[in-house]
Amino acid sequence: MSSYSLRGALVLFDIDGTLLAGAGEAHMTALYTAINRVHGVHIAGLPPVTARAGRTDGEIARLMLLEAGVSAERIDDRAGQVRDACAREYARLCPGDLSDKVVPGIPNVLAWVSRRSGANLALLTGNFEPVARLKLARAGIGHYFPSRQGAFGSDSEDRTTLPAIARRRAGARGRPYPREQTIVIGDTPRDIMCARADDVHAVAVATGPFGIEALSDADAVARAAHELPAALESLGV
Repeated sequence: MSSYSLRGALVLFDIDGTLLAGAGEAHMTALYTAINRVHGVHIAGLPPVTARAGRTDGEIARLMLLEAGVSAERIDDRAGQVRDACAREYARLCPGDLSDKVVPGIPNVLAWVSRRSGANLALLTGNFEPVARLKLARAGIGHYFPSRQGAFGSDSEDRTTLPAIARRRAGARGRPYPREQTIVIGDTPRDIMCARADDVHAVAVATGPFGIEALSDADAVARAAHELPAALESLGV
């Protein structure tokens, strides 16, 4: 790896499609099961991958329940129950080893970022936090992401609010982490949109369901994980 410096940046990684690929089956089964158990309705099936990509677990659940005719009020009232049931079910279903789902090149990228002077790694994902933590632990890369940092689908159903939450948790003396030193890395247009909503840097990587053209609104785009260091360096952070 090169000697690029991130100068104390807060680097927020998405999970599915960015850090891991093909690790969503047990996760979506757990969410589907939780929805059916908590609400007692039969959901015919999950939305297509591109429709789910970049959404929070809570938002995916809401879209399915609204389609099934469940009221917004009932969805709100039982959101915590769905979250808890999903976490329990995922703990039961999650494979013991997800190391084969790690996107090629990601371990080297995480090691490189963690060696940058003052750089801080954290997660920014639509996954409920217990699901996210277990998923990455089973993949063997969870140790790069400290507890009580980052932002998750369990913090808010609205992904655009997550960067501000992550900056607040990473801040010091009651001040959020500076926007100009915060970078969101993801694989979908919604990752870019959430970065824009908080006026922080957006780096996209075409390792998920979207190609380079669909990600062109990012500040920098990498075709593969091994190109992320150069994409990050290009920001001048």
